Amino acid sequence: MPISAESEARRALNRLARAIEKGRRELDALAGAIRHAEGDDFPEARYREVEGQMEDIVAFAREEGARLQAKVLQSGGLEPGRVRRSSS
Repeated sequence: MPISAESEARRALNRLARAIEKGRRELDALAGAIRHAEGDDFPEARYREVEGQMEDIVAFAREEGARLQAKVLQSGGLEPGRVRRSSS
């Protein structure tokens, strides 16, 4: 059974989201270890900068997810924003 491009894109976005979440945890662990070792010499500003870059990647993934969803809906003949989930 062939995998659709949309399905593969969703999987890739999910993998990216999991990787970024893991990266955040690892960055936090690294910062804690280095902060403990270096004390006042810890590069706080640089770590905040890297955290901001990770947030940019998260925002990018969300935007791509929304864009993909809109394309899937449009290809199915539906307008994005007009579809509501029912509580069935």
